[in-house]
Amino acid sequence: MGRPRQFDEAQTLDLALRYFWQHGYEAASVRDLADAMALTGASVYNAYGDKLALYRRALERYIDISIADRIKRLQSREPLQAIEGFYAEMIGRSLDDPDMKGCMLVNAALEMAPRDPDLRTLIADVLRRIETFFRRCVQAGQRDGTITRSQSAADLARMLLGVQLGMRVLARSRPEPALLRGMVRAAIASLQPGADAS
Repeated sequence: MGRPRQFDEAQTLDLALRYFWQHGYEAASVRDLADAMALTGASVYNAYGDKLALYRRALERYIDISIADRIKRLQSREPLQAIEGFYAEMIGRSLDDPDMKGCMLVNAALEMAPRDPDLRTLIADVLRRIETFFRRCVQAGQRDGTITRSQSAADLARMLLGVQLGMRVLARSRPEPALLRGMVRAAIASLQPGADAS
């Protein structure tokens, strides 16, 4: 029978998450990860498997605490409030990030999705969940008259997703409140009934 693990697996996973988020996958060696997690390299392999498996676990943890939690908290709000709240939290995270790490999901999409089919599937699934959140908000707003019906809920949701992803990329190099809030104002204005009237 093997010896029991002498460390808090959730805590060490959070440390790995922070390291991957800061440095990305390719730049993170197992030795650097082990140091960041206060473990030996052998302990990392024994607990998590290889570096890619650890990265996937860290990304899943990020998704749970950052994205899934946000959607769960906001989905009961009024449609426009939910959309605005989603963006407000995202802007807050971007502006409170002195290291300008950006969004780990977006970083993973850029670095890892082209290289690993399993991660590409995971990332695509999460992006669909965000798109679904936006689509449901838009559908509810179209039903109650607070959101324009001039375009389909699907198209508006995709536009909102594109704004979200663009903001997270821009915030890495230009974490400017006016820039990010201006993008949100324009996106929200495009949802207003009559916004498309000429």
